[in-house]
Amino acid sequence: MYAFWLGIAAAVMTAFYSWRLLFMTFHGKPRADHETMHHVHESPWVMLVPLLVLAVGAVLAGIIFAPYFVGEHMEAFWGEALFFAPDNHVPHEAHEVPTWVALLPLIMGIIGIAFAFYAYMKSKDLPARIAKAFGPIYTFVYNKWFFDELFDATLVRPAKALGRILWKGGDGAIIDGLGPDGISKLTVKLAGRASRLQTGYVYHYAFAMMVGVVALVTWYWYQYALRG
Repeated sequence: MYAFWLGIAAAVMTAFYSWRLLFMTFHGKPRADHETMHHVHESPWVMLVPLLVLAVGAVLAGIIFAPYFVGEHMEAFWGEALFFAPDNHVPHEAHEVPTWVALLPLIMGIIGIAFAFYAYMKSKDLPARIAKAFGPIYTFVYNKWFFDELFDATLVRPAKALGRILWKGGDGAIIDGLGPDGISKLTVKLAGRASRLQTGYVYHYAFAMMVGVVALVTWYWYQYALRG
């Protein structure tokens, strides 16, 4: 019974918000500017004909195949796709419910449609007055129980912070810093310092050669002294 009454409540709300959408979209004063409304037109027949065919097919499919989908032939139709326990008679008993049970969803749907019509076609200030009367509750429900904010604070932001730490500190500073990026920076730095030796002046090269000769002679004299 609990699930049944939840389904009835869902029928009212579904009818209400579906027809609210219809009334706000296709009825009342347009909310678009004049330029947009100037280009509004009905769909061409190349689009309407396939929609009509689909609509007729949907209605006929429900009428013709109802006994196979949810009727007396459903077990043979579904085969092994659905499992039916030997003592499960709910699908069959669903067709033998009291009349009020079968009609209640339809009645509740009509009530939902009527309320949507009254709120968005007749008394258009009613939704604003209801929202103002139930301010905190309206805000809480309008923001989807603040589930997005809670999800963002508990999961999204910590995950971003951890990812940033691993990105900057782990991948950037350690892996790349000591690996490819570090080696390339060191190579560039050493190459820059080494390139300063290539000045293009002859006397620099002559001086370097002289230093080399002095170092070589000094090394030979040092080896000679060790042997003597």
